[in-house]
Amino acid sequence: MIPFSVLDLSPIPAGSHAGVALRNTLDLAQHAERWRYHRYWLAEHHNMTGIASAATSVVIGFVAGGTQTIRVGSGGIMLPNHAPLLIAEQFGTLEALYPGRIDLGLGRAPGTDQTTARAMRRDLQASAESFPDDVVELQRFFSDPVDGQRVRAVPGAGLNVPLYILGSSLYGAQLAAALGLPFAFASHFAPDHLLTALRLYRTQFRPSATLAKPHAMVGVNVFAADSDDEARFLFTSLQQQFVNLRRGTPGQLPPPVGKIDASDFELAGVAHSLACSVIGDRDAVRAGLESVIAQTEADELIVTAQIYDHAARLRSFEITAQVRDEMGAAG
Repeated sequence: MIPFSVLDLSPIPAGSHAGVALRNTLDLAQHAERWRYHRYWLAEHHNMTGIASAATSVVIGFVAGGTQTIRVGSGGIMLPNHAPLLIAEQFGTLEALYPGRIDLGLGRAPGTDQTTARAMRRDLQASAESFPDDVVELQRFFSDPVDGQRVRAVPGAGLNVPLYILGSSLYGAQLAAALGLPFAFASHFAPDHLLTALRLYRTQFRPSATLAKPHAMVGVNVFAADSDDEARFLFTSLQQQFVNLRRGTPGQLPPPVGKIDASDFELAGVAHSLACSVIGDRDAVRAGLESVIAQTEADELIVTAQIYDHAARLRSFEITAQVRDEMGAAG
């Protein structure tokens, strides 16, 4: 069975605050480690009142310090927001503290709106255009220093922190293939180009010093519960969140509801964005995950679940891990 991993946005439930969300993140990571998930990634978003992981490298350190074996990393760091040297130093520090456990997933999007990006003093267009060069610069900072190199990442130099390219379009697939890096597709919220991007990545992949063959990760929302009705009820939190985002009124993660207050047009748009979702009881989740793996031939699934109640969120990931084990035993 292919590895299953976790993508956590550190959701802040309505009526709660970031401290609770971050403690819930650590608790989920500790459970994920016991349930043998392969890696645990945190995402960079800014000016989002429902997401607590804006200072992503800090949260990664918090999670890595509270776990023992699971890989911990970014899914991802939005590189246009940062100087490559600073990211090399941050993740070099993490790798020095938690050797062999740190991943650095990189995205080209800003992870926020243009006003917030200006508050971070970044030229979005220029930064996005320099993304390939910035990735290569990061690789140099993590490599062994060479004679005459005047700027080094300390810590970072020689630590070879593994890089991953994230994307929701063909651009990321092409870049990951050209650089011989693993590729993670954000199908959990942007599924349109999933199969085309994976095909492009695999056909254009050039082996590198770090990766001999393509490694494709596929993002999928999994809402698992002890009944189909409960799973669909839990899923309404994410649906509401996407409705609010499309209305330009993002906020904290809403509690689940029996009926979503949205138009048919809004619900259709949300359903399209969340098409790569598996929702239901154990049997439904198994069937859904088997279908995703068969369609994508993924080398790894990275599972995410924006669930309002923390206990229900833990249960969803527990069921998903049990289904993974059943699939492995049957295969």
